[in-house]
Parts: sequence; C-alpha cells; structure tokens
Amino acid sequence: MSQTRPLGAQISHMLKDRGIEVIFGIPGVHNQEMYRGIDEAGLTHVLARHEQGAGFMADGYARATGKPGVAYVITGPGLCNIMTPMGQAYSDSVPMLVLSSCLDEVAAKRGQLHQMKDQRAAAETVCDWSHEARTPEAAYTLIDRALSEFKIQRPRSKHIQVPIAVLEADAQAFPPRTPSTPQPAQPRASDVAQVRALLSEARRPLFIFGGGVGEPTAVRRLLQTTKAASFTTYAGRGVVAPDAPLHFGSALARPGSADVIATADLVIAIGTELAEVDIWRARLGHDAPLVRVDIDPEVLNDAQGATVQVLCDANAFVRTLADLDGAEPQTDWTAQEVTLARARWRSEIEAERPGILTVVDALREAVPDGTMIYSDMTQFAYAAKEVWDMDRPGHWHHPYGFGTLGYATPAAIGGAIGRAGLPTMAIIGDYGFHYTMQELGVAVELGLSLPIILWDNGKLGEIEDSMTRAQIAPNAVVAQNPDFCKLAEAFGARAAAPTSLAELAGVLKQAFSANCPTLIYLTPKITG
Repeated sequence: MSQTRPLGAQISHMLKDRGIEVIFGIPGVHNQEMYRGIDEAGLTHVLARHEQGAGFMADGYARATGKPGVAYVITGPGLCNIMTPMGQAYSDSVPMLVLSSCLDEVAAKRGQLHQMKDQRAAAETVCDWSHEARTPEAAYTLIDRALSEFKIQRPRSKHIQVPIAVLEADAQAFPPRTPSTPQPAQPRASDVAQVRALLSEARRPLFIFGGGVGEPTAVRRLLQTTKAASFTTYAGRGVVAPDAPLHFGSALARPGSADVIATADLVIAIGTELAEVDIWRARLGHDAPLVRVDIDPEVLNDAQGATVQVLCDANAFVRTLADLDGAEPQTDWTAQEVTLARARWRSEIEAERPGILTVVDALREAVPDGTMIYSDMTQFAYAAKEVWDMDRPGHWHHPYGFGTLGYATPAAIGGAIGRAGLPTMAIIGDYGFHYTMQELGVAVELGLSLPIILWDNGKLGEIEDSMTRAQIAPNAVVAQNPDFCKLAEAFGARAAAPTSLAELAGVLKQAFSANCPTLIYLTPKITG
C-alpha cells in the first residue's frame, strides 16, 4: 500500500525517484513542508545565501551534469529573487525547475505575508511556463511534464507553485515512473539526403555549430569528410578540435566574420539561434543557401532566412550526416586564409582590450586538463571567449543571453557540486562579484576546491567604454571596492594577489588542490 505523506514531502520523494539528487534553495515558513521529506528521500540540499544564488547554482549544476537543476523557494520575494536566474536559464537553454509555495487566496484577502498580485504570471515572464498545482495529482503531472520536456524539447526554465495548504495536506504517493524514455525528434532521411546533396555540390561549405551540438567525435569526422570550414558560437566552443586547419574559431562577433561567411557557397548552422549575442549584427552575412538545423521551430523561421529548415535534435543530425559516405569532396578553403583571419581578429581584440590577452594566455596554460569554467559579464571573459579554444564541448559556461552580473561565482559552485573531484573555475569582474559575493560562504561551507579569478579594473569598464563611444561623459561607472582578499579570508576562503604571470601559475595550482575556495585577485597591472 502506498504511503500517505504531506504533499511537500511527497514532492521530494518523487524528485528522488525521478533521478534528482540535489536541491538548491532557502527554507521559509511558507515552503517548509517541501523540506519535510528532503532527508528522508535521500536528497542533498545546498543552502544558498540568497535565492538568486540558489538559481545560479541550479543553473551551473545543470550545465555541468546535464541533469535538471532544481530549486525550492518561498512565496513572493523568494520567487522574485530567483527570477533573474530563471531568465538566464531560459535564454541559454538550461533545464531548471523552480518549485515554490504560494498563498492559498490572494483575490479576496489582502495584507498577507509575501503577497503578490499574481505570482504565477510574474514567473511566466522569465521562463518556459509557470503553473499552479492545486492538487497532488496536478503537482505530480506537472513535475513529470517538466522532466520529460527537458529531454525532448529545447530545455528551458519552468516554474511550479503549490498553495501552502495543499503542501501541508496529506497526499497519496506519486505514480510510478513511466518505463519508456522520451526521445527528441530524430532527423528524417529526406532532410539528411537534401543536405548531403547540397554538400556534394559545394566548393566552400561552411558549418556553424552552436551550444546545441555536443558530439565532438561526429563533428570532427564530418568536417574531415566534407573538407568544410567552420565557426562555433561561444557556447559551441570545443565541439571542433582546436587545431582543425579550417576552423575560424568563435569569432562570429567579429565584423570581419561576415566577409568570410559571404565567400561560402553553402552555410549550415546547427544547434544555434544565431542570436544577437552570437553574431552582434542583424544579418549573418551569407549570400549562399542557408541550412538551419534545430530542435526549436522558432529558430528555423527567424530573420536569417533559412533556405532549408530541419526540425530535429542537432546531435542526431550531426551523427547521421557524418556517417554517410560519398565521393571525396573538393574544397576551395585554405588553412592560410583561416590563419590570417584569426591572427587579424586577435590583433583587433588586443587593440580593443589592451593587456588582457597576455593574462588569458597564461591562465589557459596553467589550468588543469578538463577544467570547467564559469565566467561572468566582465571584459576579461569577453576577450577570453574569442581566443580561448576549448578542446571539448560544454566546458565554458557564460550568461550569454540574459547577460546577468554575478552569475559566475554561484554557477561555478553548482558546477563544482555536480563535478565532485573534477576541476572547476570561476572568472568574474570586480563589480559583478558584488552581486553574489555572499555565496562564497557556501563554497567554504562545502569545502570546494574552487579558484575564483577576480579581475579588478576598478570600474564598470565595458560600460565606460560604451559611454565614451557614444560620446557620453562616463558617469556612475566607478564604485568603492573592498579589500577583496580580506573579504574572502573573512568568509574562511583562501586569497592570493599574484603580481606576475609566473606567480599566477603557482597560485592556481595550489587553488585547485586546496580544501576550500581561493579568490585569486588580478588587476591590469599584473606583469609577465
């Protein structure tokens, strides 16, 4: 006979049954019933210092593991605080499930603790969907729906709220797990054949791989057999081998990339929105036929004007296309033109952000193999993302779409939890660190070996530069910073402020083996 428990406890047991291992959140009087079953179910709960931190941790955990990041928050302000991470997860296709309490009645009763006019609708503005479960059966159905959609559709944040009285009331057990595993849409043979035919006639085919592609073996086989050139988006870095002779890197945001793309006679974009934050211009720059392959139908019908639209899982399409044999292709691309273009773009970055690339190169040489990196909205990361070639996909995470400050520290904490024993690192700017610095206490509490690279240029440098370009006298771009090293030590973390690149390498090595996080404080004054 199934066990009856308060619904709040049943939810934790159901999540554990469905494969969830970790919950991020903060308890309160409104959602305490959700905490009744956490220990009994065998879940690990990570106590954040702020719901925004909890959301970013769930995001970072999801990106690191491929599993949904789950957060428990309270009614009203708790949900409002996590809405920024929900927006980030929505824009970056991250499977995040937020479960919150809500008031039993709001229309006929005012002045209640944590009351909002329409909490459910507020959450819906930053996530895929937001629903209220007024019965145990509805809660179970919505949880299973969310977990299923994460697997078969473009994964995006979702929100389920449950009235307090419903959480407190006894409920029958959730239904057993469905034995079948949902699969995303697979490519049709006719679509693959059409693209294959286009490739057979092309002399300058060009692939653009986005974050939706995570099959490096298939991608590298595909590029070898087609002799095509390639770009990746920032999120797609690592799916193409760094030493691939015809790989232009993650330089789509460089204006000159449009000139390169204009010389292609076939462009195939797979698993990418080609969004503003990917290309930083209205048009990709192609004159040739454009093939779009994506799991999201909205992407296929955007302003880029795809000639061929293929609605399916990006990885399945790449595998299928790479497995097809054909005549030895001819190509007009040369390794020399790729080398010259990449050198030119690197020079542009160095001119735009003087002194940063030297530090980026030193950091890249010093990190252990397989390090997963979480970066923030900071000039150091902007430069690094264009020149730091990754050797594997899904190992550099950034708040690409929503562009939230304060992402890196808590997201890296979530990633380190999901990757126990594997190297994880955060890169954040001085101003962004202010947003979520309190989450450093979580990393100390958990004993995470987490280096946090803090780049302090003493200002909102990117905003100052933008104001200057717009002929606006820079205003409100400088804030009083604390002694970041002393602050980190006050939390119980380690801190270091290397003054040379050689010293940085040694500090970083120690940080990856420490039994607590290490804040590594860098400024533009660091020397070679």
